[in-house]
Amino acid sequence: MGRLKLQMQITVDGFNPEGQNDDLSWDEVKDYSCALLDTADTIAIGRKTATDFIPYWDKLAALPDEPWHDVAQQIANARKVVFSKTLDRSDWRNAVVETGELVEAIMRLKRENAKDIIVYGGIAFVSSLVKAHLIDEFHLFVNPVALGKGKSIFSGLDSPLPLKLEKSIRCNSGHVLLHYGLR
Repeated sequence: MGRLKLQMQITVDGFNPEGQNDDLSWDEVKDYSCALLDTADTIAIGRKTATDFIPYWDKLAALPDEPWHDVAQQIANARKVVFSKTLDRSDWRNAVVETGELVEAIMRLKRENAKDIIVYGGIAFVSSLVKAHLIDEFHLFVNPVALGKGKSIFSGLDSPLPLKLEKSIRCNSGHVLLHYGLR
């Protein structure tokens, strides 16, 4: 049974950085991202994010001299499940559209997958997964900035979500990678 793993950037106060101090030196987290992708064969993604995300990584996967070519190839070759209420089919390579009920669809994916499922997505999609307690691991790339307002992936919780810190990595850029599991 696959586990659902979220990889996402947030600010120190838990909001979507939306370009605020988004100067993460991606070279520092490339190996971490690659290793995380090695555990998965499926990417779950919201429609809004998929629109730019999938073509971007497909383009990089075709450029062998690109520093992130390995990660791009992993993303391009992975099965992608795009969650949408407006699309009924996918024009993207290795992508299918899921229009069914979110909890049921994620539970089915978990049962069907021998490997894990990585979640990339915007705040609305991810917060729906968090609220439904579907995410098994959180891999948060924390930007060293506090916004004091914005959109949070945790804003829809009805009760506390107890987490257990599995690993933390400090980057030279001031970012911190936090890996949390569920308690």
